[in-house]
Amino acid sequence: MGQITVEKNVGGIADLCVITPTVHGDQRGYFMETYSQRDMAEAGLDIPFVQDNQSMSTKGVLRGLHYQINYPQTKLVRVIRGAVFDVAVDLRPGSETYGKWYAIELTAENKKQFLIPKGFAHGFLVLSDEAEFCYKCDDFYHPNDEGGIAWNDPTIGVRWPGVEGAYQGTASAEGYVLDGTPLKLSQKDQLLPVLGRR
Repeated sequence: MGQITVEKNVGGIADLCVITPTVHGDQRGYFMETYSQRDMAEAGLDIPFVQDNQSMSTKGVLRGLHYQINYPQTKLVRVIRGAVFDVAVDLRPGSETYGKWYAIELTAENKKQFLIPKGFAHGFLVLSDEAEFCYKCDDFYHPNDEGGIAWNDPTIGVRWPGVEGAYQGTASAEGYVLDGTPLKLSQKDQLLPVLGRR
């Protein structure tokens, strides 16, 4: 294989992958290939990505847990500045790991990428003062096609690092903090249902 190492089926969840690029560094800095269709195909990941997205968020921002309803997307995500705790939840009908989650810390330093297949909910929490988050998608954005489940759904039980607060029966961020910083969710995300009430 070329410039990447692929760990498949991470967390015991089929098709979920962590990808680590080869970094070539010296006293001047470093160089790496952030994506190679050839290397991905050699690893058995032949995915036709069609759109790149980038966002910036501040510490305590939590985005998710989101999925697409009629136009599901495979996503290849990474962080180019700062650090995030990135989460995928298996929502594939009939999957042996339905409702199971796996998470990885993505940072500008570790340069790891997280491949999240179609049929998963996805979200992330910003751990650094600011973070820039980039991701590839294998389908275009479709307005009004976003679904979601509560970030703090007790039936899923994601353990968000450093987050303190008590579940009050909703996805509201009220009363939750990350290292003393109030958790910040969109109004829409604070209304998301738990998994059993989608």
